[in-house]
Amino acid sequence: MDSNRSGIKQKQRIVIKIGSSSLTHSETNRVNLSKMEKLVRILTDLRNQGKDIILVSSGAIAVGREALGIQERPKQKEVKQACAAVGQARLMMVYQKLFAEYNAVPAQILMTKYTMINDISRENAQNTFEELLRMGVIPIVNENDTVSTDEIEFGDNDTLSAIVTALVKADLLILLSDIDGLYTDDPRSNKEAEFIDYVEIIDEKLSSMAKDSKTTVGTGGMATKISAAKIATDAGADMIIANGEDFSIIQEIMGNKKVGTLFKAHKSKEFQLMDYIKTTQYQ
Repeated sequence: MDSNRSGIKQKQRIVIKIGSSSLTHSETNRVNLSKMEKLVRILTDLRNQGKDIILVSSGAIAVGREALGIQERPKQKEVKQACAAVGQARLMMVYQKLFAEYNAVPAQILMTKYTMINDISRENAQNTFEELLRMGVIPIVNENDTVSTDEIEFGDNDTLSAIVTALVKADLLILLSDIDGLYTDDPRSNKEAEFIDYVEIIDEKLSSMAKDSKTTVGTGGMATKISAAKIATDAGADMIIANGEDFSIIQEIMGNKKVGTLFKAHKSKEFQLMDYIKTTQYQ
């Protein structure tokens, strides 16, 4: 067992982010119900172990596209927001039914950047998370794409999951995507790319390795994951990037197995979440 992973099993408050590509069939972009059922079962079992679990789930726009018969990912903001409005309701309906099968209670939390910028809204959100977790509820978080005017700038759930991690003082963030972890280059186009399983410090060289992925479903690439890692690790949480093709990988991660790329926490005394949010607001 890797000594760097030895403490993962003891993590108590865990945020797990699932990308759209991990929730849908690649051939049709329709919801993969078998995978969602497995995800819900694993998350409920972690909750049954006494852990606090928060799920940041993409997929609203993808599910809305399928429901509305839109083949290509929409570019117009109003079409994206219409898809999100339809898809978010349908996605939560599936989650509600699946969690009910395991006698677990999910809750929906939709956030925008303004939720975090406003002091009162941010405190209310933090208090709501704490109360839901105290009650044994599993919050399901997504950006409120339907009304967000900053979707393009802030509209990736990698960043959102890191912000939620810092907000609730979680000690582990797991990002599940369509790639095994961090590589020195894109392994899909460069066979010489080398896998990086452990990151102690995120420096400029590491950041330059990140290149945005181009999928038909999701919005985030490796650049957003490196950005999320900076937030999470500075806030005091370990972060792991792993492949969400099989959700059993969550159990492997929690069993201290050496999968994915681990970014080690190094809580910064100078870290202020609001500093990060305010500086990205106008980018």
